Amino acid sequence: MSHISLLSRVKAFNKSQGMFPALHSLLIMKKQLVAAAVLSTLLSGAALAQQATEGPWMVRARAVHLDSSNGDSTGLGLSVNNKWMPEVDVSYFFNKNVAVELVVTVPQKHTLRSSALGVDVGTLKHLPPTLLGQYHFPMNGFKPYVGAGINYTRFSSVNLLPGVDIDRNSWGPALQVGVDIPLSGNMYLNFDVKKVYIRTDVSLNGRNVGEFKVDPLLVGVGLGWRF
Repeated sequence: MSHISLLSRVKAFNKSQGMFPALHSLLIMKKQLVAAAVLSTLLSGAALAQQATEGPWMVRARAVHLDSSNGDSTGLGLSVNNKWMPEVDVSYFFNKNVAVELVVTVPQKHTLRSSALGVDVGTLKHLPPTLLGQYHFPMNGFKPYVGAGINYTRFSSVNLLPGVDIDRNSWGPALQVGVDIPLSGNMYLNFDVKKVYIRTDVSLNGRNVGEFKVDPLLVGVGLGWRF
């Protein structure tokens, strides 16, 4: 065998040895891509199956902290106490993205205080049902949403110092942001934040002396059920 022929065979052998690792790597990558595609298909199928079993209704129950902004133009330095309160909402989903939500609670009692007078002006209750339109963003693992709507607040059991009075009704906008996190089945962990604009005119001896702005920030956590 000639020297040139032997050298050619050696080069060919070395070249083939260099190709084997490359081919092996390509085969591994192909298997990984196939496995990823299968897993993605299975997860997508599971997500679609969950959506298919979910009904259009959702009920949430939350513990909510009310933090009042206590804006006051009366000169009396009015404020109401912050507090925790229960809250329930019922939502109806027109599709996976669009829903409407009604938020309700029981009448909440507050103490109205005047820093200018240095005394408690009295007590009152407020009932603030809120109707919101929502847009949901379904994602893997959680479902954030935003909302906007209108609040109606009815003040009742108003027991204030003689000569002091407030308007019993308030209408105002409401804004919302939150997230539903799937737990198991149709149960969700919910975090919700709302800014609600609640305002009332204040009168002293029959004369309007300004506006009191409760305008609370409502931060809540609770559970939801989709059916």
